[in-house]
Amino acid sequence: MKRGVASLLLAGLALLAAAEKGPNIVLIVADDMGYAEMGCQGGDIPTPNIDALAQSGVRFTSGYVSCPVCAPTRAGLLTGLYQQSFGLEFNPGPQGSASETYGLPKDKLTLAERLKKEGYDTGMVGKWHLGYQPGFRPTERGFDSFFGFLGGANAYQSNDKGAKSTIYRGTELVGEKDYLTDAFGREATTFIKKHRDKPFFLYMPFNAVHAPLQAPDKYKSQFSDIKDPKRQTFAAMLTALDTQVGAIVKTLKDNKLDKNTLVVFISDNGGPTSQTTSGNKPLHGFKGQVYEGGVRIPYMMSWPGHIEGGRVIDKPVISLDVVPTALDAAGAKTEDQLHGVSLMPLLRGESVTPHESLFWRMGQQHAARVGDWKLVSRNGVTELFNLTDDIGEAKDLSKSNPEKLKELESAYDAWSKTMADPKWGQKAAKANNTTGVKQITAKQLKDKFDELDKNKDGKIGQREYPRPVIFGRVDTNKDGFISRDEAEAASKAGRRGS
Repeated sequence: MKRGVASLLLAGLALLAAAEKGPNIVLIVADDMGYAEMGCQGGDIPTPNIDALAQSGVRFTSGYVSCPVCAPTRAGLLTGLYQQSFGLEFNPGPQGSASETYGLPKDKLTLAERLKKEGYDTGMVGKWHLGYQPGFRPTERGFDSFFGFLGGANAYQSNDKGAKSTIYRGTELVGEKDYLTDAFGREATTFIKKHRDKPFFLYMPFNAVHAPLQAPDKYKSQFSDIKDPKRQTFAAMLTALDTQVGAIVKTLKDNKLDKNTLVVFISDNGGPTSQTTSGNKPLHGFKGQVYEGGVRIPYMMSWPGHIEGGRVIDKPVISLDVVPTALDAAGAKTEDQLHGVSLMPLLRGESVTPHESLFWRMGQQHAARVGDWKLVSRNGVTELFNLTDDIGEAKDLSKSNPEKLKELESAYDAWSKTMADPKWGQKAAKANNTTGVKQITAKQLKDKFDELDKNKDGKIGQREYPRPVIFGRVDTNKDGFISRDEAEAASKAGRRGS
């Protein structure tokens, strides 16, 4: 009898200790994963492990990121601030042409830096994309450990035995033989097991399903019925990602950490459909655009025992909310003002509206969502949509609703005035008034593009065109690749002399 009472007491003390130390935080980021590419959102490629996260927690169907491309989204995600507020509006470009000063300002704390102050162990596995130079790297921005790469894209499997490794462990370059998505999953599960006795924050930004399209036969063979080779490889890459998400959750369960771990899953932007087949239906647009297809993404949170599972919430939320939500869950206080808000009241079932308005700005395009209305301005063309009736942004209502248009334009202008000018990226390129691209005919451009696109994935990578200065000018969305559209636009600009 006494032994039974003692066992109950020990179990109670263990639960109390777990509650006192705060939950673990696992932040999983998919790369270029479109809105439609989850089984639970109608995707045709099975994603059972990602779907299980949604089933065990909350899926946000109006979940947004703060930018339609990689690096700016990550800057906002890790700081809880609109990245435009500190001038990080564009991707850095490849390492050879990126500014040496590009990165998160030292006075903008990352979630890792904030949680370290609360006694958390912190680790990162995956894609950084927030600065190449010393001073801006993960282990200098709050992460105790880092395994991954610094740039915007990376090969998943290297066939070039003479190629220099781009994978870091801490600050040292290391070799990696495994398929990269599998390697990242391996490192994540190792981190969890190593730090299971203390509260930890694991930042897990996979580079899947970003190009290049590469996958081993063990994943591709599962999709022999898909005849389109691009779609088949994409399906294999998504399956690899889903498999490793499952491995992370299983490791949490095996170590009895699942009920004391808040898991967040998002994508960094919409899918670049023409490049990888990553789909965004029923949304309009794709990566690089401020239409819904570029900024509305898969977004879910799971914390068994604390968040009621199986719920779907359509209130607008944004990636900026991850930092204040994690801090709230951890019982941490912040004295500085964040642009994101804690979603914990909403997750607990309270009837609250986290955001009355959301804003986007990237160069010559911007957008604002106020309530159900969405303003989109791209290259001088302004449109107005009602997302309740028109999630696909097919019907421009700007002419029939001039007062609503004016209201959203005023809201956007007021927000934009509080933001900083871009410190890096397109502004400098426009001041140069040139692309450096030779003037050629459309046919010559097509032939040259096909010649340079050696792996036939519809894009030219940095190794395929090793002229970093010109590459950086043509790669206008700074994702580390030149698309056909970017090549054509650069060629036309060269012919116009602008």
